[in-house]
Amino acid sequence: MGVEARKRGERWRAVLCAALFGLAGAAQAQTLAREQVLHKGNGPEPETLDPHRGEGVSTSNILRDLFEGLTSEAPDGRVVPGAAERWEVSADGRDYTFHLRENARWSNGDPLTAGDFVYGLRRSVDPATGSNYASILAPVENAEAVIAGTLPPERLGVDAPDARTLHIRLRAPTGYFPGLLTHAAAYPVHRGSIERFGRYAFRPEHLVSNGAYKAVEWVVQSHVLLARNRFYWDDAHTTIERVYHHCTEDLSSEFKRYRAGELDWTEEIPVTQAPWIRAHIPQEFRVSPYLGVYYYGLNLTQPPFKDNPKLRRALTLAIDRDVIVRKVLGTGELPATSFVPALPGYTPQTPDWAAWPRERRLAEARRLYAEAGYSPAHPLAIEIRYNTHEDHKKIATVIAAMWKQWLGVQTTLVNQEFKVFLRDRTQKQVTQVFRASWIGDYDDPYTFAELLASNNGRNDMGYASDAYDALLAQAAAEPDSAKRIALMEAAERRMLDDQPLIPIYFYVTKRLVKPWVVGWQGNIMDHQYTKTMKILAH
Repeated sequence: MGVEARKRGERWRAVLCAALFGLAGAAQAQTLAREQVLHKGNGPEPETLDPHRGEGVSTSNILRDLFEGLTSEAPDGRVVPGAAERWEVSADGRDYTFHLRENARWSNGDPLTAGDFVYGLRRSVDPATGSNYASILAPVENAEAVIAGTLPPERLGVDAPDARTLHIRLRAPTGYFPGLLTHAAAYPVHRGSIERFGRYAFRPEHLVSNGAYKAVEWVVQSHVLLARNRFYWDDAHTTIERVYHHCTEDLSSEFKRYRAGELDWTEEIPVTQAPWIRAHIPQEFRVSPYLGVYYYGLNLTQPPFKDNPKLRRALTLAIDRDVIVRKVLGTGELPATSFVPALPGYTPQTPDWAAWPRERRLAEARRLYAEAGYSPAHPLAIEIRYNTHEDHKKIATVIAAMWKQWLGVQTTLVNQEFKVFLRDRTQKQVTQVFRASWIGDYDDPYTFAELLASNNGRNDMGYASDAYDALLAQAAAEPDSAKRIALMEAAERRMLDDQPLIPIYFYVTKRLVKPWVVGWQGNIMDHQYTKTMKILAH
C-alpha cells in the first residue's frame, strides 16, 4: 500500500473511530442515572399541602406532583386527560360528563371514584374550608352562591351517577373549563383521611394523594420530599423515584447550591448573575414567556389610598418601567401598563398615558400629587411591603427612589417572611403598598379579570366596583366569544381608570436546568410535572 493510500486509510479509520466514539458517547449520554432523584429549587416555603387552601406558586408546584385533576397538562402546556380518560360536552356547552380511569387509585391503594371528586369540589367551594381560590370554580352552577354562603355545598352543580362517571353542570358555556380543572382548587381529596385526621390530614405522615407522587417529609425552611406513588394509574411511565422541593427564598444561595451540584434546577436566577450565566453556561439558562404580571397592590380600604384615585395615579405615573426591566432585571421582562398580558384574541387595555413622553408623565404625576393634598412641605409617607426575595428588594428600592426624586415621597421598605406577608395582605390592616404578582391559572383573560372582583378572596387591594363586577358577570354568562372578550376588555379599562394597583412588568421564566435533566420544557404556564422527567447519568 502506498504512502498516500496509507494516509487515506488512517484518516478513514480516524473518522470511523470518531464516529463510533460519538455514537458511544451519545448512548452513554442517554443512560439513566442509577439513582433517579431530582432536586428542585422551589421558592418560598409552602403554606400547606392542602390543595384547596394553598395559594403560592411554590405550593402549586408541589401539589401538581401530589395530586391530579380530571384533566392534566402535557409538557408543552396542552390540556390532556388526567384522572378522567375522556369526557363529553353537551350541545349547549354547559354539561360535562367525565369518565374516570378504571385503574385510578389513591396513594394508599383505595380506588379513586367520581364521589371523591364530588366531595373535593364541594369542599373547595365550602366557606368553612377557607379557600382563597374557591372563586376559580365560579363557572360551575351554583358555585358563587355556595361560596357566598347562601346555598349549601350540596347544591353545587356536580353529581356522580356511578363510581366512574362525574357530571358537572356549568352556569354558562365556558370554553376554558377543561384547562381550569388542572388547578388545585379542582383536585379531589381523600375523604377518609380528612374525617379521621381533620386539619392534620395534609401532613406528610397522613397525606393520601392521587398524583404520581406521595408525601414523605416536610422539613420547614429546608425541603418537601416526595416519593413515587406506585398506585398511580400511569406509574409505568414514571421514572424519577424521589423529588426534593427545596425552599429557596435567597436567590444568591440558590445559585451557589446549583453551581455546587446540590440542585438540578433553580426556581429563578439572581439578575446580577445573568451576564456571567450567559457567558459561561448559556446552554443551562432557560428563558420562556410566562403568563404573569408583577404589580404593586394599593390598599384601598385604608388611608392614604382610600377614596384618593389622584394619589394612586400620581404614584403610577412616576414609575419608569423601562429602567426596571432593562437595568434592574435585564432578562427579557416586558414593561406593563395594563394588567392582563397579551393573549390570543384579547387586546390589553393600555391607558393613554402609556404613549406619553417621560416628562409629560412626570408633570401629570406632580399635578395629581399636589391635588391629592401633598407637597414638599407635606410629603406622603408610606410603606412598601414585600416578601423575602433579592429582586423584590431591588425593585422596591428603585421605585422608592423614583417616588422620592420626582414627588418627594418618603418611603419605608418592609421585608417579611412569605406566610406573614400573605397574612398581612389578606387582613388589610397594616398594608399600604405591597409587592404582588398574578400568574394565570388557565390560558384565558378571565383568570386575571376575576382577581379584581369584589368577592374574590385574593383581592388584597379591597377593590370594590359595582360596574366592574357587572361587566365580569356579563362576560361570564356571554356565550359569544367575541362579545365576551369585549366585556372583559371594558372591565380592564374600568379597573385601570380606578387604579387599585400599579402594573410594573410582565414575566418571563428564567432558571437554570442541569443538562442531565431530560423532559423539562418551557411553557407559558410554567407548569412542570416531575413525572415527565428523567435524570441521565452524569
